[in-house]
Amino acid sequence: MPNRALSTPLDDSFERYLQDKGKGRGGDGGNYRRNAARELERFAEWAAGDRGDDDWTGIVPDDVDREPTFDDLDERVFREYARHLGGDRGLKQNTVQTYYRYISAWCGWCVNEGYLEAHYAQRASAMAPLPEDDGRKPGDQQAWTSEQRHALTRHVDERARDAVEAYRTLPEDTDPIDKQRARYAALKAARDRALVFVLAYTAVRVGELLRDPNDPRRRGVRWEDLSLDDGSMDVYRKKQQWDAASLPDPVISPLRSYRQLVDPPTDRWPVFPTFDQRTLAELVREELAERGERPEGIDERREACARDLLLALDENIRPPSITTDGARSILQRLSEAAGIDIDHPKHDYLAPHGGRRGMGEVLVRAFGYTVAARYLDNSEEMVRERYSHIEAGELGDVATEALEEIDSVPQ
Repeated sequence: MPNRALSTPLDDSFERYLQDKGKGRGGDGGNYRRNAARELERFAEWAAGDRGDDDWTGIVPDDVDREPTFDDLDERVFREYARHLGGDRGLKQNTVQTYYRYISAWCGWCVNEGYLEAHYAQRASAMAPLPEDDGRKPGDQQAWTSEQRHALTRHVDERARDAVEAYRTLPEDTDPIDKQRARYAALKAARDRALVFVLAYTAVRVGELLRDPNDPRRRGVRWEDLSLDDGSMDVYRKKQQWDAASLPDPVISPLRSYRQLVDPPTDRWPVFPTFDQRTLAELVREELAERGERPEGIDERREACARDLLLALDENIRPPSITTDGARSILQRLSEAAGIDIDHPKHDYLAPHGGRRGMGEVLVRAFGYTVAARYLDNSEEMVRERYSHIEAGELGDVATEALEEIDSVPQ
């Protein structure tokens, strides 16, 4: 192996690795890139002695003053890091496995690129300290029950109906600003209702529906992506391609009434735009300035409008979609307002992925694994694995019935 590669500092390889693993133009986007960058930084800090127990000094010999290089790496280093991850940091066993896999993947890439001569991280002795993986993703087990789904959809439906009715029945002599405030409240309630119904009934992944700041290709669905007459929606799937998702009947009416209320200037408008005031204020200022309006004129127009979202609608200034984190904040607010009883170790609200998982359970129970897999855009094998508790429960019922039948026979 070239001495140049062995003497290379570890972090000199990080950016090239992250570009290779990233998404979008230049490899700048993607959740994997973001998570891998975080774990590589932690590994580099640990290797330098800046993270770990008080007596940990890093992987460089004590009598040497330099950054950790590839020459310092061997299977004993990765064994020690596995032990560090599984130590007293309070991490769940599956989280430890996940964090180690990021470092192991980088190690494999380093072998292919000529930085290392062997995939030390995958050797049995290196992985021995890792806890066993029970196959579950940490925190990803919530599923909306039928009662929770009905309670949440009923709450947002009533809230939207009240807000829209209040706006549409305003007296003709209502002050313009008050009328704008009522319109804004109706738009927000209608958007929240549409979002909840889509998450509850389509089983579309929230990352396929909304904007991901780390992946430029995921800009959130637009009205041009929806066909309410056909009951379909084009989304950018997890498998890195556009595909049609179904919009079942419960979703059509909330989306249709919401679109009528929004009356978007173009079909390129996001279905679920952000209502964040700071974001919209900056967007409106910048766009109107680019159109040649003077700052004082912009301020006057904003003051005459109750909310920047309404000015954006009037001027066709397209806002960004809400993010996946934004959807979680909305669901936290709505779950609390609806007074829904939630018993989950990680989430005290109905999380977005729980809507997809809850719909998966409905489909598996009603139509079996094959149909559920098609609707969930997953392999049947994966659906069987993730919803195996349903089959186990059904088999348990069969066993109970068999026992009752046999034990009832006189001996």
